[in-house]
Amino acid sequence: MQDVRIRIAAAALLTLAAVVSLQGAFWGFLWWLVFTPRFGALKRTGMVAGTVIVIALAALLITCSGGDGLSYLIRMIVILLIGVWLYSGQEAGEFLYLGVWLLGNRTGFELGMIAEMGMQMAESLATDLDRFRMAIAIKGQRWGVKTLVPAGLVLVSDALSRAQDTAELMAVRGFSCGGSLCPKFTYGARDLVPGMAAIVAGILAFVPVSEFFILYR
Repeated sequence: MQDVRIRIAAAALLTLAAVVSLQGAFWGFLWWLVFTPRFGALKRTGMVAGTVIVIALAALLITCSGGDGLSYLIRMIVILLIGVWLYSGQEAGEFLYLGVWLLGNRTGFELGMIAEMGMQMAESLATDLDRFRMAIAIKGQRWGVKTLVPAGLVLVSDALSRAQDTAELMAVRGFSCGGSLCPKFTYGARDLVPGMAAIVAGILAFVPVSEFFILYR
């Protein structure tokens, strides 16, 4: 999907559908299978695998406490897949364009700029994590719990340092608030069908299964 407006709207609708019910998660997963490059869109399989492990542990705790851990696990994995697809398809400047289009050149510009800086920060953290793991491997050590805490401290320290440098740079350049920008969006024929399908999936998430079969007959 080329248009970031349709892409984010579809992701939000499918996420809401997965949160609402297991049925919504099914339709969201089906949409993900049909309209995305699936696992071909994954940039960092290690981080995704780690997130799945965390979700699985949370689902286990929910099950042990008497809740429906399986439903939680399925719905959260579908939400994760949608989020990974959205993250993988994001291009530089899209959130800034979207913010200005929605909220104008003041509030929208600032929120869009924050979103863009957040994406850059995420990329930087992922790169730093890869370098840290490489350094651990060169030293002959294994990646585990003992190295996790030092890695976290290094990543947080570097992130705070980058944020301070960015703030100082913006202050030197005279930035105060807002900005002027003319949003540009690329819209293609491939956006219409997935967008409409996301709307249908969102509607089906709220249709009870019994009524769905009645309508089908």
